[in-house]
Amino acid sequence: MQGTVGELGEFGLISQLTARLTPTPAVELGPGDDAAVVKAPDGRVVATTDVLIEGRHFRRDWSTAYDVGRKSAAQNLADVAAMGAVPTALLLGLVVPADLPTTWATELMDGLRDECQVAGAAVVGGDVVRGDTITLAITALGDLQGRAPVTRSGAQVGDVVAVTGWLGWSAAGLSVLARGFRSPRAFVEAHRRPEPPYHAGPAASELGATAMVDVSDGLVADLGHVAAASGVDIDLRAADFDVPAQMADIGQAVGVDPLVWVLSGGEDHAIAATFPAGAQLPARWRVVGKVAGRARPGARGRVTVDGAPWDRTAGWDHFAD
Repeated sequence: MQGTVGELGEFGLISQLTARLTPTPAVELGPGDDAAVVKAPDGRVVATTDVLIEGRHFRRDWSTAYDVGRKSAAQNLADVAAMGAVPTALLLGLVVPADLPTTWATELMDGLRDECQVAGAAVVGGDVVRGDTITLAITALGDLQGRAPVTRSGAQVGDVVAVTGWLGWSAAGLSVLARGFRSPRAFVEAHRRPEPPYHAGPAASELGATAMVDVSDGLVADLGHVAAASGVDIDLRAADFDVPAQMADIGQAVGVDPLVWVLSGGEDHAIAATFPAGAQLPARWRVVGKVAGRARPGARGRVTVDGAPWDRTAGWDHFAD
């Protein structure tokens, strides 16, 4: 398995990659035919897709191929969970230069496979082509198991806003890496390999969540999608967020208020949801705000923090400068 993908060839590379995969009970037919067959007992399939480009979404000097595999799978599988579905399958479209070491590609597949196993899913196929820049196009599938999807448009006035998972850790880790450091390790690893709470999405559906979203671009930005889709205003309480002491230390060292990472940092893939007031939530959920009212007629729903607009950093936008 030494050498480059160009020396191995397209079909040799595909053989090396698919040999590393493991099926799950949801997979009737895995890689090897024109298409895979994945069971959909519910009769509906939740589907999402994402693209990662080297230099834009990951750097090989900051992350190993295995890290990139874990992260690219996680951010797609988290979207499935945020609909209240259970992840079942993942497909990979991979663009690589011919001089890429074969081991990089196989380690990438190991990361994809292992993250899928965490979520209970499997890699079931994809495509490999030659190109100048490493690019991953990921499609993830999921099963609602008879439940209604939890969309962004169901938030009601009086609902509480709650989150589960990490917030701000990936952004803090990115800030550390950007300054040439590799520690504190926990935050750097949070950026390299996020840990979405996959189980929490379906569980939130069972708990009566009225709206839900994966926190990929920053909590304020992503709750902004909920506010806009639901036609409501959301207010968050800064004091209700947990800022670990070590994150505060990093913020002090680099001159950043850690609350900016918590509210605007993306790529942790926490889950945020709205629930009816009085809902009994497990300890892993933290109530951080409320749906304060209906949006003004003709206005887009908005997110405020302690009653004031949050203008310090809005969140990630692929087309922003």
